[in-house]
Amino acid sequence: MTPSMISSVAAGGAIGAAGRYIVGVLATRLLGHEFPWGTVIVNITGSFAMGALITYMALKWSASQEMRAFLTTGVLGGFTTLSTFSLDFAFLYDRKHPIVALFYAMGTVGLALIAVFAGMALMRAVYAP
Repeated sequence: MTPSMISSVAAGGAIGAAGRYIVGVLATRLLGHEFPWGTVIVNITGSFAMGALITYMALKWSASQEMRAFLTTGVLGGFTTLSTFSLDFAFLYDRKHPIVALFYAMGTVGLALIAVFAGMALMRAVYAP
C-alpha cells in the first residue's frame, strides 16, 4: 500500500462514483423512479466491464499495478461494487470451486439484504417518532 496506489484508487473512485450518479439520474429521467433502473444498469455494465477489463489485462495489456487499481478498484469499484463481487464469484468458479462460489453468492446477497433491513430497523428504532 503506497501513496501512489491510494491516489490511483481515489482518483478512479471519484470518476466511477460520478459515473454512477450520472447514470442514475439519466435512468430516472428516462425510465422513471418506480424501479431502480440506474442500479441495475450500473451493476450489469460494471460487471461486464470488470470481466472484459480483467481478461484484457491478463491477455493483452501489461498495465502497471497503479493502473490496474485505478481501473478496477477505483473506477469500477466506485461505479459499482457488484462488479467486484461478480469477479470474485467468477474466480472461485474458474478455480473449480463451484459450491464455494454458490455459497459466496447466496451468502453475500442474503446477508447484505438482511444487513440493509437491520440498518433501516435500527435507525427507525432510534430516530422514528
